[in-house]
Amino acid sequence: MARILAIGPHPDDVEIGMGGTILALLAQGHEVVLCDLTNGEPTPRGTPERRAAEAAEAAHILGVGRRITLPLPNRMLADTVENRMLLAGVIREVRPDLLFIPYWIDAHPDHVAACALAEAARFYAKLTKTEIPGEPFYPPRVFHFISTHYDLHIKPTFLFDIGAYFERKLAAVAAYTSQFADENGEMRVLQYLRTLNGYWGYLINRPQAEAFVCREELGLRSLDGVV
Repeated sequence: MARILAIGPHPDDVEIGMGGTILALLAQGHEVVLCDLTNGEPTPRGTPERRAAEAAEAAHILGVGRRITLPLPNRMLADTVENRMLLAGVIREVRPDLLFIPYWIDAHPDHVAACALAEAARFYAKLTKTEIPGEPFYPPRVFHFISTHYDLHIKPTFLFDIGAYFERKLAAVAAYTSQFADENGEMRVLQYLRTLNGYWGYLINRPQAEAFVCREELGLRSLDGVV
């Protein structure tokens, strides 16, 4: 079974981009660890305490046993040497077979920085003669999930069938009431995800799917997992 590390700039980004895939991977017996680079605050209706409680509830709904929050600043996230070393330490500790990180094009500077930082930290994690804690390690594969503030037509490398897990994904996203609930308690993000994940599912003849992009080529050993 594989060990997976999913890195997001803020609590809620991983749930939006790949919550259904996380549920599917856990059901298949894989191990999933989440890492939020920031606590996501300040926001208009959030507090650090409320956001932490929402993130814990979302992780519980997904069934994730471990969620790491790094002390990097929301709205000022940057790909610096110090931040690379901090995240590389997490990568060395978790030692993931698969690394999931944000897509590199986004209107939100934190999302762009998160992608650059995670890619650099992946490289830094393998370095020797460094003060980074832990033994050198290089995750063999990195995939980009889609949680972007742009309305983009992204060409996925692959689409992951989440039809059996979609409603639980929405429940995990809905845990973030401070971020998504309006004055009437409605969450437009849920309808957005129904439309987006439904469209991606349509492309592979499934009810819902999540999209992933890989800069490197992918190879197959068999066709057993192709839908």
